[in-house]
This record gives sequence, C-alpha cells and structure tokens, in this order.
Amino acid sequence: MDKLKSVLSGQEARRDDRTVLETVNEASTLGWGTRVKGFIACFVVGGVCTLLGVCVLFIPKIGIILFIVFYTLGNICTLGSTMFLMGPMRQLKKMCDKTRALATTLMITCLVLTLCAAFWWKNFGLALLFVILQILSFAWYSLSYIPFVREAILKLVSVCIK
Repeated sequence: MDKLKSVLSGQEARRDDRTVLETVNEASTLGWGTRVKGFIACFVVGGVCTLLGVCVLFIPKIGIILFIVFYTLGNICTLGSTMFLMGPMRQLKKMCDKTRALATTLMITCLVLTLCAAFWWKNFGLALLFVILQILSFAWYSLSYIPFVREAILKLVSVCIK
C-alpha cells in the first residue's frame, strides 16, 4: 500500500536516484534494543569461536587448522559485532578513517594471510606467525577507538627502547 501511495504521489521518481548503499542502509535500520542484542550475540559467538579455537589447538594433526579457522572466525565475528551498534556504513567509514586506516589494513591483511598460510600454502608456522600478527593488529585497531592511548603506548615504547 505504501508503494502505491508513493507512486501516486510522485515520490517514487525521487526515490530512484538513491544509491544502492542508501537503499541498503534504509532497509536495514534496527531499533536500539535489537542492535544491542545483535551486538551481544555476535560478540559472544566471536568469543566462543576464539575460545573453541584455543581448546582444539592440542588435537593431533587437525588441531592447528581448527585453531586457525576458529580463531580467525572469532575475530571476524567480534569485529562484525560493532556493526550492530554503529550500523554497517558508519562502521566502514570509521574503519577507513585516516587515524585507523593503516590498522584496519593490517588487521584485514593478517586475517586473509592467516587463512592463506593455513589452507593454500600449507605452512602452519607462517600461519601461527600471522595469528600473532592478528592479535597485535586487532589490539592496535581496537586501541584506536580510545583517545590518546596509542600515542601513550608509542611514547612508553620509545622510552623503554632508549
């Protein structure tokens, strides 16, 4: 009925010039309670996947592969959980902001390289190195949301090195 009203009132013509992203954003609006529930669910799934990955690490032969898959999936779910709070477009804009663009690039690169090292190159030592880099890049990315923390850490490291 709403579509019929918009066509009859001439508003349909104005709606055709919207971009695909604007259409998706309008179609995916959620209430605040639903957003919080989605955040909690996705964050818990990410945490469970990460813990499950650590638990299966010690299974002979396939443990390392399962660890890599579950740990990477857990990081992706945890990262995706914040999209429920901010919305996908705002989250992507914040991820590509000049203050955290490098951290985002490193984090996503480490996620992809971890899976490539495990499944394509079959080099588990390299995959574990990329998991460690995942941890560090995810922490550095997360710290970018807290004002002045990264600068304080850099100063602390520079003092410790001297």
